[in-house]
Amino acid sequence: MRVICTKLGAHFTLNSTPYFRNSSLRIITRDYHIVAVEEARSFIHRCMVAVGTQDSHANDLAEVLVAADHRGHYSHGMNRLDMYVKDIKTGTTVSDKSPEILKETAATAWVEGNNLLGPVVGKFCTDIAIKKAKEAGIGWVVAKGSNHYSIAGWYALKAMQEGLIGLSFTNTSPLVTPTRAQKPAIGTNPIACGAPATGDDSFVLDMATSAVAVGKIELNDRKGLPIPDGWGSDSRGKVSNDAKAILNGGGLMPLGGTELCSGYKGYGLAMMVELFCGILGGASYGPHIRKWKDTDRVANLGQCFVAINPDAFAPGFPDRMQSFLSDYRNATPADSEKEVFVAGDPERKHIEKVAKDGGLSYHRNLVDHLNTLATDLKVEQIKTK
Repeated sequence: MRVICTKLGAHFTLNSTPYFRNSSLRIITRDYHIVAVEEARSFIHRCMVAVGTQDSHANDLAEVLVAADHRGHYSHGMNRLDMYVKDIKTGTTVSDKSPEILKETAATAWVEGNNLLGPVVGKFCTDIAIKKAKEAGIGWVVAKGSNHYSIAGWYALKAMQEGLIGLSFTNTSPLVTPTRAQKPAIGTNPIACGAPATGDDSFVLDMATSAVAVGKIELNDRKGLPIPDGWGSDSRGKVSNDAKAILNGGGLMPLGGTELCSGYKGYGLAMMVELFCGILGGASYGPHIRKWKDTDRVANLGQCFVAINPDAFAPGFPDRMQSFLSDYRNATPADSEKEVFVAGDPERKHIEKVAKDGGLSYHRNLVDHLNTLATDLKVEQIKTK
């Protein structure tokens, strides 16, 4: 790593290249590159179109992946692009169809995703859920035949932006080792919930039911960094700090980590998500879902999207929600240098940081990887500042 010491608050460039400063360490480093938000979307779009993705589907994917990075969930954004490219390129995922409603009532719908990109299916389902919630008070939509859809929170946010409470769940490839088991057999199965408060404030929970998402293990592996205790286990089901051991034969640990630290609760939540997605939707489920990044067969993921109209219940929901958020933000912190957050606050801080930096921060290893991908696809390389 190339490091140059600097005074706190100073501004530096070298050969017109911006450097990032960690204010606590007072250093600047060239390990990261800045990419404008619009350029990130454009790069994803041109890569996907290059492998035959229809324009609107490429836009849907770019919107979600960049939203993930914008909110600080780098494990689910640009880091995932090569997976989507490969799925379209090999024909494992298609782009020549549209999602279809198979069955519906005033408040529910069952959707066939037709093996399209996950964000295409997710947007279709969320729009249905929003419409039904406005008409019936709630919209509950379950899909089969879908694929990886990036961050669960994006779909909850779409409902929240309409003044609704949004929920989103998906099952995933079996990456997590159940409590007391030796091998992975259930997915990271994320849960997301978005609820509006007053003004632009909100509660936005977006979490895996595993200790971390697999993308965080992959990022540490790409950077050559060890991982903390409780994130993953080796091929014998034992806690490991080696990213490669977890990715090659091992597995992620459920939320909580070991049994002693209540990992069985994360395991139970993962099964609950599976109930709403794979079981309820008639999709693949649990250990029957294809392995991670396996392109020999379709994923057939199950996903669930819920929108709830607060107006169907007690009046004054946004005001109570705002008071609820304030109760915790105003709590006395255990560490005077760390404020008490509620779900969604770290993402808001990150969005502010992106605006201050003038774009998204990508590690140089990822940028190098993206430029190799661009060369392979014969598209323009990603522009950095």
